[in-house]
Amino acid sequence: MTDPLPGVPPLARASFADLSRALRLGLRDMIAAPGYGFLFSLPYVLAGWGMVAVTWLSGQVYWLIFAAISFPLIGPFAAVGLYEVSRRLHRGLHLDLGPVLLVIVRQGRRQLPSLCAVILILFLFWFFLGHMIFALFLGLSAMTNVSTSMEVFVSPEGLAMLAVGGLVGAGFALLLYMITVIALPLLLDREVDFVTAMIASFGTVTGSPVAMLAWGVFVAAVTAVAMLPAFLGLFVVLPWLGHATWHLYAGLAARPA
Repeated sequence: MTDPLPGVPPLARASFADLSRALRLGLRDMIAAPGYGFLFSLPYVLAGWGMVAVTWLSGQVYWLIFAAISFPLIGPFAAVGLYEVSRRLHRGLHLDLGPVLLVIVRQGRRQLPSLCAVILILFLFWFFLGHMIFALFLGLSAMTNVSTSMEVFVSPEGLAMLAVGGLVGAGFALLLYMITVIALPLLLDREVDFVTAMIASFGTVTGSPVAMLAWGVFVAAVTAVAMLPAFLGLFVVLPWLGHATWHLYAGLAARPA
């Protein structure tokens, strides 16, 4: 593998034609390399099953918090694997497992762990705010166990808590999306620091807000639907979206800004 080129390439504004092209090429790559899609989706499916099993056996929903913390750490590395497969297919390179895994390992010595740390910090801060919002609205309630007192959520205080928590959570989700959607493939493709990659990603979203926000809504909706059939839909959706995200970045980087 050759060393990545330095600096952020000029990134064009995104259009709905770019989104359509990325989804089409992502589907092509998923069909061309189904084994890699299965390999990089398997941790997500197993993690989903594990969280459901732990919650079911223990009856404690809070265990989901500790399980979910691992996702920001392993997720980007799985995405990089799919990006590398798409990059090799695009360049006509062999899809040997060793070199693909080696690229993922090399990311651990570059800027990707720093970006993962930023994601994790925001993730944990959201959990902190979530507990604070819960305490502000329901701290004086006689209910102490939400797993056995779900009716509290339909009370005026509970509905207000859900509304405020939903808005704050949506804000965090939007921020994470804006600083990572382009940053992740950019860190694989170019030699840049993670702060520069986040700024470039943020600028791409703000520069094409309609198309890029539509992309984020589509990704979230399709992923949520894929989780419904016992997480099995992730075997299809995650590779498709991973390959498509690479092609979205590559398409924006290939055109004049």
